[in-house]
Amino acid sequence: MNAHTFTSDVAFTPTVKAIQTRKGSRKGYASAEERGGWRAHMTPDLADFIAAQTSVFLSTANGEGQPYIQHRGGPAGFLKVLDEKTIGFADFSGNRQFITQGNLADNNQAFLFLINYAHRQRVKIWGTARVVEDDAELLAKLMPQDYKARPEQVILFTVSAWDANCPQHIPQRFEAADVAAALAERDKRIEQLEQEIARLRGAADGAAKG
Repeated sequence: MNAHTFTSDVAFTPTVKAIQTRKGSRKGYASAEERGGWRAHMTPDLADFIAAQTSVFLSTANGEGQPYIQHRGGPAGFLKVLDEKTIGFADFSGNRQFITQGNLADNNQAFLFLINYAHRQRVKIWGTARVVEDDAELLAKLMPQDYKARPEQVILFTVSAWDANCPQHIPQRFEAADVAAALAERDKRIEQLEQEIARLRGAADGAAKG
């Protein structure tokens, strides 16, 4: 059972609220809390946003509270929404430090940070996470098809609360594949226009000679 009065209390501790009061932002956040605060379950829009991501940052902390952030990436769809509270993904073999797994063994509190630079969108998700080993069926379900990586285990993330930030200060960047596709489309259009120009010139020259 969630002991928080509001979903945002996962981040807005009494100390945070005191600072908000001192700096003048508490009234606005208190109004948001009274209207229901942050979401505790995934919506269709959030599920679509998650499914489109090729990158995510996973934050954990060890038993002493030392934080750690790990990047995870893959093709769009590698992050899978399993139900309205659960996100899962195949954990690919990497440098084999196992810091995240060790942290989660001591402290299951976790955080996901997702950002779409092209559309200047970011989503913060609080919750808990656990590592699942030796579940071949679940691993196969979460492994992206034809992706060249070796899956080692599964990470399941249970959502407690989430919030979408404004686009302020997010630099606009684009995926290399999207830029390449746009340039290819541009080059195709230029070629079509050049062919049309050549055809019109040929027609004009023919008419002049006639």
